[in-house]
Amino acid sequence: MKKILILPYLLFLLVSSSCHKEIQSEKGGIDIISNVYFDASMGLDKLQSFHLSKINYSGDSIIELVPDFTFPELNKQVYYIKDSLCYSLDTESNAVILSEISKKQKPSLIRNKKEGAIFSKEEIPNYRNRKKLSDTVLFNKKYKRFEINSPWNYTRFYIYPTDTILPYSLYRHAENDYKGRLERIDSYNKKTDIFVTLQLLPRKNWDDTAKEIFEFNHFLKSRKSE
Repeated sequence: MKKILILPYLLFLLVSSSCHKEIQSEKGGIDIISNVYFDASMGLDKLQSFHLSKINYSGDSIIELVPDFTFPELNKQVYYIKDSLCYSLDTESNAVILSEISKKQKPSLIRNKKEGAIFSKEEIPNYRNRKKLSDTVLFNKKYKRFEINSPWNYTRFYIYPTDTILPYSLYRHAENDYKGRLERIDSYNKKTDIFVTLQLLPRKNWDDTAKEIFEFNHFLKSRKSE
């Protein structure tokens, strides 16, 4: 009888582990956008939108474009990110040999980068006191939600259930807990009456600038291997 019970149990473990297996996305982009509403209690008319970052990735290499807030079609900064290191690139030239960057330039730690996407390992403030909310549908996607309410701030978090892992995360520890991707944070400051939304928008395609850099380096790599 014990042998008969062991087989279904092993099958259950196999299925359970495969269901939670993470899949690393190999190529694509991420837009990080923030909308800021002033005097929010009076309505949502006073709005300012900011395109904070355009992340493009190929394997473990990231090209981040930081748009100019005044002229969003221009890039204020361009970064090459590899592992935990960050390199500044020329915003005017896309003929960049990525393999040579680390030899010519002293890198910075990505956690010290002040512009564009913030790479931090810090946890969500007051995370232990979060409260679970019911699931919701937003832009045709179903999200898990939780909220954190403090005397000075009220924040809601939206997590999209998925096994696909992106090379950038707003808060990885929350994604691990909820087995999904944190794609939106809504925060209301009770003292300043400012409501802020922060959105992470994944996409399949690269921006033109990043595409030229990646394809140029792929061409050079393929020539060396011939």
